Amino acid sequence: MALRSFKLSSKLPFRRRPIHSIAGDSPAELSIPSHFLCPISIDLMKDPVILPSGITFDRSSIETWLQAGNFTCPVTKNPLFAADLIPNHTLRRLIQAWCVANRSLGIERIPTPKIPITSLQVSELLSEISDAHCRFNGDQCAELVAKLKMWASESDRNRRCITTNGAARVVSGVFEDFPSEQVLSALAGMLPFDKEARRKLVSDKSLRSIASVMRNGTLSGRLNAVLVVKEMVSTNNEDCGMIARNAELIEGIVKLIKEPISPQATKASLVAAYQLASADKRTASRFAEMGLVSVILEMIVDSERSFCEKGLALLDTILSAEAGRKMAAGNGLTMPVLVKKMLRVSNVATELAVSAAWKLCKRKGNGEGEENWLKEAGEVGAFQKLLLLLQVGCSDSTKEKASELLKMLNGFRGRMECIESVDFKGIKRSF
Repeated sequence: MALRSFKLSSKLPFRRRPIHSIAGDSPAELSIPSHFLCPISIDLMKDPVILPSGITFDRSSIETWLQAGNFTCPVTKNPLFAADLIPNHTLRRLIQAWCVANRSLGIERIPTPKIPITSLQVSELLSEISDAHCRFNGDQCAELVAKLKMWASESDRNRRCITTNGAARVVSGVFEDFPSEQVLSALAGMLPFDKEARRKLVSDKSLRSIASVMRNGTLSGRLNAVLVVKEMVSTNNEDCGMIARNAELIEGIVKLIKEPISPQATKASLVAAYQLASADKRTASRFAEMGLVSVILEMIVDSERSFCEKGLALLDTILSAEAGRKMAAGNGLTMPVLVKKMLRVSNVATELAVSAAWKLCKRKGNGEGEENWLKEAGEVGAFQKLLLLLQVGCSDSTKEKASELLKMLNGFRGRMECIESVDFKGIKRSF
C-alpha cells in the first residue's frame, strides 16, 4: 500500500513512454525487458543500485523514496538506509548494451553514472580547504573549491551531501579573504546557508566583493551574485539591514531589474528587492527614486504569472513609501495596470493589485490626489472588478480593502465614464 501511494503522489524523475522506431513510416513500439525496469518508476533504469534484499532500483527513484521518509525496502519491507545502495554494474552494462543494440530504433545509450560522493570525502576536502585557508594559500583554496563545485554539479545528491556537511561556512570564509567569481558561483550551489556562513557573507568585505561581481562579472557571475543575496535577505532581517546599507549592492539589484540578463536573474532580483524594501521603508523610497515603479509597471503589463506576482509584490511594498506613491502618480500606466491584474492572473496577484490600489486611493492629507486616483480607478473599471471580487471571495484583508475602495468609488460612479481596463490605447506614459 505504501509503494502504491508513493507512486501516485511523488514526482518521479522518469515517466514511461512508448519507444518508437524512427526507421520506418509507421512507429512500432519497442518492448523494454522487464528486469531493466525500476520497480518504483516502472521505467528504464539509468543508474541501477542493488539493496541488501537483492532487489535493484534506479538510484533516483529509491533516493526519492528515502527522502519521503520511508526507511524500508519498497518490496521486502526490510530496514533500508542510504548507505545500503550499491551500484549494480552488471545490470547497468546490460542495459547499456541493449541501448546500443537498439540504436537504429532511436534508443540513446545511457551514460555511465558517476559514483556519488560520500560525507567522508566531503569532510576531507573541506578540511583541506580550511588548511589552505589557514596558510593563506588563495590559489590552493580556489583549486579545492573548484573541485567541490565540480562534485556538486554532477548530481543533486552530491549537492545535498556537500550542503549538509557545512560546506557553505567553509567556502564563505574563503570568499571573504580570497573573493572571486568562481568561489561565489560555488557558494550559489550550496543553498541554504547556515548562520555562520551568513555571518561571514554580510561582512563589509564580502558585501563589497559580491557587489563588484554583480556589477562587473560575467552573466553567470552576476546571476550567482544575486542568488546569494536573495538567499541572505530571505532568511534574516538583520542581514537585510546590513545589505540595504550597501549602496553598490542596491544599485546592482536595480540594474539587474532594469537591464535583464536572464529570467532567473530578474526573478531573484525582484525577490531580493522585495525583501529589502519590506524590511526598511527607506530602502523602498530609494527603489522608487531609482525609477523602479515605472520599470515594474512596464514589466508586468503582459508578463507571465511568476513575473507578475513578484513584480506586484515589490510594487505594493514600494507604494508603502510616499516617494513610491509620488512616482506612481506620474505614470499613466499605474491604475490601469493594477485594475487589469485584478481577477486576471492569480489570487496572489489579485490581492497585491487591490492592496496597491488601496494604498494609492487612501493617500492621507492630499484630498485632490486621492480624488484623482479614485476617478481614474473608476474610469478603468475598478468598481466592477472589486464588486465581482467580493462575490467570488477573497482573504479577509483583501475583502476589507476592496469594500473600502468600493465605498470611496461609489461617490464617483455618476461622474465618470467607464472604459475597459485592458485598453491602454491613448494612455500617456511617463517615459
